[in-house]
Amino acid sequence: MRYVLAVAETNSFTRAAERCLVVQSALSHQIARLERELGARLFERTSRRVRLTPAGEAFLPAARQCLDAAERAAAEVAAAVGEVRGRLAVGLIPTVAAVDVPGALRDFREQYPHVRISLRVGASEELVEQVQQGTIDVAFLGLPTTARPRGVAAHELARDRLVAVVAPDHPLAGEPTVNLRRLASEVFVDLPAGTAGRIQSDQAFAAAGLSRDVAFEVTSADYIARLVGPGLGVAMLPCAYAPQLSGVITLEVTDAPARIEYAVWSHRGRTPAASAFLAVLDIPANPPHDAAPGKPE
Repeated sequence: MRYVLAVAETNSFTRAAERCLVVQSALSHQIARLERELGARLFERTSRRVRLTPAGEAFLPAARQCLDAAERAAAEVAAAVGEVRGRLAVGLIPTVAAVDVPGALRDFREQYPHVRISLRVGASEELVEQVQQGTIDVAFLGLPTTARPRGVAAHELARDRLVAVVAPDHPLAGEPTVNLRRLASEVFVDLPAGTAGRIQSDQAFAAAGLSRDVAFEVTSADYIARLVGPGLGVAMLPCAYAPQLSGVITLEVTDAPARIEYAVWSHRGRTPAASAFLAVLDIPANPPHDAAPGKPE
C-alpha cells in the first residue's frame, strides 16, 4: 500500500522507489503482486508517464485509511508505554497571530523528538474540512464574528480587528484613522471571494451600505502587501498580523470588522501527538464550547 501511494503521489516508479528506499524492481514486483491479488491493474504505464486507473483511484482512499490506522495503532501502543510517536499534521492560515506556531513546534519537538511533523498552510474553510477528514490533526484559523467552526472541536484563541494597509505614498498614509466609507472609494487587493478572510470585509461594507472594487484577488496575505506597496490598491488585514508586513503603512479603521482566531481539532478523538501538542499550547483538551457536528459555516 505504501508503494502504491508513493507511485500515485510522484507519478513515477523511479521516484517512488527512491522515496521508499527500495530498488525499483522490488517496488514494481510488489505492486504487480498486489494487482494480481486484487484482480485489477492500479496503474497505466507508458514510456512517458504513469497514472492511476479507475481501479487505482478507487483503491487509494481506503489504502490511505489503512495506513493511517496502522500508524495510529503504533502511536497508541507507544503512548501506552509512555512515549509519544507517530505524526502530527498542523494546518494554519497565513495570518495566524494568536499563537507563535514556530515557537510551539520548537517546544513540542524538544519534548517529543520522535514525532514527525507536517505543516500545511491554507484557507480557514479548507482547514476545517481537512480536520473533519482527518488529514490534519490541529489547525489554527480565523473567522468573522458571525461564523463558528462546525463539525470540529474548537477553542477560541483571540479576537482581533482589521486595519487598513496602504502604500507609503498613498494620500491616506499620513492620516491617523480612516473609515469604511472613505476606503470604499479605493481599489482593493483582497483574498478570493467566498473565503473566510474575505467574507469579514465583504460583510462589513455591505452592512454599511457600501460597495467596493476588489480588482486583485490573492491567496497569500504576504503577497497582498507586496501588491499594496507599489500602489496597486489598498487592503484590510488583521491588526495583530500587520507588524509582520514591510513596505506599507497601516491605519486604524474606526468601524473595522473583527475576526476570531481558533484552534480546532477532530471530534472523533485525537492522536497522542495531537493531545501532546495541545498540552504544549495550554489548550484545554475538552473546551466548553465544542462546535456541534455539521458543515463548516
